[in-house]
Amino acid sequence: MHLKTLLFAAATLFLIQSCQTDAIQDENPPAPGFNIEASDHHAIILADKVMQALGGRKAWDATRYLKWNFFGRRILTWDKHTGDVRIESLPDSTTYLLNVNTMEGKVRRRGVVETNPDTLNMLLDRGKSIWINDSYWLVMPFKLKDSGVTLKHVGQDTTADGRLADVLQLTFDQVGDTPENKYLVYVDDETKLVTQWAFFRDAGMESPNFVTPWANYKKYGNILLSGDRGERQLSDIEVPESLPADIFTEF
Repeated sequence: MHLKTLLFAAATLFLIQSCQTDAIQDENPPAPGFNIEASDHHAIILADKVMQALGGRKAWDATRYLKWNFFGRRILTWDKHTGDVRIESLPDSTTYLLNVNTMEGKVRRRGVVETNPDTLNMLLDRGKSIWINDSYWLVMPFKLKDSGVTLKHVGQDTTADGRLADVLQLTFDQVGDTPENKYLVYVDDETKLVTQWAFFRDAGMESPNFVTPWANYKKYGNILLSGDRGERQLSDIEVPESLPADIFTEF
């Protein structure tokens, strides 16, 4: 093959790959406030491939309701489209009904509805913190390009089960309850699914506080979700098409 032909073939392949890369990013735009300037290109492309593997951005955006049991301690029901959340905390018999966008809502503890405004506001703040934590344990792979996130590709490593993975580092800026946290997220080299994560309470730490798998993905509606965190389990996962009209308003 002549040199000119080889160069033309290489240029054509590069153009096709570039167009595919642009298409992936167009299908999964970052949330407002995602730190695209400080994030690296390879990490962003991997995040987009994760979204594709999970069912795609359109499927995620169209998914409205999620319900799950958080480690046997809490049952959460979430309307992604409105921000309405119902949290049933089992150990302390507390039910939170709130909108995480407006922070309006009500709380019942051990059968008694809270009426003191200051106490209610404190409890609604607690309810939102619970939702931030518990939902991240379920849907983190969909949030790799979320507001306040800086995403870096830090190389390849093997997971605890011996599979090769690309490692993404997530750090945060002025978002959530604990912006000082850091995560290492392992993206399987073949499936492009998140199969492990490591949590660092402080971004400056060298060793993680814990490492858990993300295993046994199953299809719920039109998306894939994993509830298997090794010794910890998210159970009773559902993606309902509809819910009772009063689930977010009545105890």
